[in-house]
Amino acid sequence: MEQKWWKEAVVYQVYWRSFNDTTGNGIGDLQGVIEKLDYIKSLGVDVIWVNPFFESPDKDNGYDISNYYAVMDKAGDMETFERLLEEIHRRDMKLIMDLVVNHTSDQHPWFKESRSSIDNPKRDWYIWKDPKEDGSAPNNWRSYFTPSTWEYDEKTQQYYFHSFAIEQPDLNWENPEVREEIYNMMRFWLDKGIDGFRMDVINLLAKLEGYPDVEEPETINYLGNNPGIHNYLKEMYKEVLQHYDVFTVGEIPFVTPEDGLLYVGEDRQELNTLFHFEVCDDMVQMDLPRFKEIQKRWYEGMFGRGTNSQFLNNHDHTRLVTRFGNDNEYREESAKLLGTLIHTLPGIPYVFQGEEIGMTGVDFPTIEDYQDIAMLNKYNEEVEKGRDEAEVLEELKLLSRDNSRTPMQWNDRENAGFTTGNPWIKLNPNYSDINVQQALDDKNSIFYYYQDLISFRKKYKVLTYGDYQPILEDHPAIYSYFREYENEKLLVVANMSDEENVFDYSVDTSSAEFLLHNYANENDLSYSKLNPHEVRVYLWT
Repeated sequence: MEQKWWKEAVVYQVYWRSFNDTTGNGIGDLQGVIEKLDYIKSLGVDVIWVNPFFESPDKDNGYDISNYYAVMDKAGDMETFERLLEEIHRRDMKLIMDLVVNHTSDQHPWFKESRSSIDNPKRDWYIWKDPKEDGSAPNNWRSYFTPSTWEYDEKTQQYYFHSFAIEQPDLNWENPEVREEIYNMMRFWLDKGIDGFRMDVINLLAKLEGYPDVEEPETINYLGNNPGIHNYLKEMYKEVLQHYDVFTVGEIPFVTPEDGLLYVGEDRQELNTLFHFEVCDDMVQMDLPRFKEIQKRWYEGMFGRGTNSQFLNNHDHTRLVTRFGNDNEYREESAKLLGTLIHTLPGIPYVFQGEEIGMTGVDFPTIEDYQDIAMLNKYNEEVEKGRDEAEVLEELKLLSRDNSRTPMQWNDRENAGFTTGNPWIKLNPNYSDINVQQALDDKNSIFYYYQDLISFRKKYKVLTYGDYQPILEDHPAIYSYFREYENEKLLVVANMSDEENVFDYSVDTSSAEFLLHNYANENDLSYSKLNPHEVRVYLWT
């Protein structure tokens, strides 16, 4: 297996608008990220992924871009970004930024031109279709955020295509002028010195030929992974990526390991790594047998040939301890356990801001408290069907993207130290008990546990390059596996339940170094009984 710097990296994701506000307007900013770089560095991470900060009407929190070459006022300006990049590099870290090129904002000058007339030169930069004979949409496809991928334009009497919100029209990647413009933009940022891209829904670029009606429009998997996508990515690699030493990770839904390898195989010349979503999109809460099966299948499909990612939350997915752990009685223990899995399973670990202190999801009482466009659109759609409002709200709460977008909890003072103004979204009320200052003052905190996890990953190659040998695969509560590389061997034993369980497997740990344990008061670590949400990590060298 080829060794690369990015394979050995740990990535910290900064959702800047909820990270640190330096202006008092209630919205985080890039200067706020600069002010907290020493904190991020102290965790031991190598790469910072910053969510989109481009000029945008902000209908989808920056994922609706109106100018790829400018920084939105809320975030700062280009000078601030350049200073952020310089300060990250000065601390021997790297920066990757979001590449959002499946769609733009409907306020982008390209789209304004495109919709101005049928014969405009940029008409074909987006996807326009005539209505069906009865005037209805060109097909029955559903978008991520709305019941249809099509929006009718009265002026030109055609429909335009959008995989997400109405305000996010999809670019037409079949047009070579579009592709060249995107490549120019990528070079612009790479020449500034950024270290790579997290590529937003990158496998949606190619559309299903002919745009036929589908039998199950609710599945939406027909939106991605279509023929032609690899031609685009190979061209992107040839024209841009091969000329820079960068790290690329593709957000790639709807894929199997076999599909995934086509994107990130080391012989493919496309992307370095990917996010798949068999866990975060398809498992509402922890289903341990399924989780084990997913991890094994992706390991067997990728190991030695391509690189996977490990994450259990991000800006689109509810905080891991709320969704997959126990955020009440065993919040600290289960947060540490889940973090252990992320950092010891095969793949590059991602830490989402606040994960390292055990921040939890929220339970806002009214729909007015939520701002997630996907949730709001789904709520309105279901209520319009005549369903009970309270029932719909409860149904949508757990998976609302706002669960992970509440402001970073720095301390127990007003607004958790995030802002001196009125926060753009409500804080989680538990910030007085869960915050960075509290974590830094507690030597047994989740923060210091994560610090250890990351330092061990740098010290022991087995965590990056080791194989994966699951044991007790049929146990309903215990997740355990060996990893081995050269002279290093690791054993992880995790009880993923609220009950005590027995680790019934014959293994001699007397010669092993006891590497990690998530219970403050260590019991007899050779003993087979495991406390609720207890995890142990042993190492032989």
